[in-house]
Amino acid sequence: MVNKVAQSGIITFNLEDYYHTGDRVVLDIKDQLFMGLILKEKDFRDWIKNHDWAQYQDKNIAIICSADAIIPTWAYMLIASKLSGIAHHFVFGTEAQLESSLFQNALSLVKIDDFLDKRVVVKGCGDKNVPTSAYVEISRLLLPVVKSLMFGEPCSTVPVYKKA
Repeated sequence: MVNKVAQSGIITFNLEDYYHTGDRVVLDIKDQLFMGLILKEKDFRDWIKNHDWAQYQDKNIAIICSADAIIPTWAYMLIASKLSGIAHHFVFGTEAQLESSLFQNALSLVKIDDFLDKRVVVKGCGDKNVPTSAYVEISRLLLPVVKSLMFGEPCSTVPVYKKA
C-alpha cells in the first residue's frame, strides 16, 4: 500500500496552532453610564481610578459599550491606558473582533518564505473556534508565494488557488 498523501509534498497549515489560549473577557462600560445614557467625565474617571485592573492580567479584552449611547473616544483611550502592560491583548470591539485580532497578530509572525512554491492545504476543521477572518488572512499571506493553496484535509481538499 502506498500513501499518496505522504508522497504528495503537501504541507498542512493548521490555524489552530495560532490560537491564543488565554482567557477572553468582554469589558462592557454600559454600567458606567449615568441613567444608562450619558457618560459623566468625573464619575467615569473615578471608576477608572478605582477599578481593579489587575483582574485583566494576561487576558484578552474586548472593550465595548452595549448601551445605545454616544461615548467619547477619550473614554476608550483611558481604558486602553489602564490595560496597557496588564492585558495580553485588547481591542475596541466584540469578542469576535478580538478573536480576529488575535489571529491577525499571530499570523503576522508566520515565515511566509517557508511556503515559497509549496503546495499548502489549510486545515479546515478542528476543536477550536477559528474565525473565517483567519482563513482569509492566511490566504492573503500565502497566495503570493505558494504553488497551490487548498482547504480541508490532505486526503480530501477543495482547491482554492493554483499558480499559472
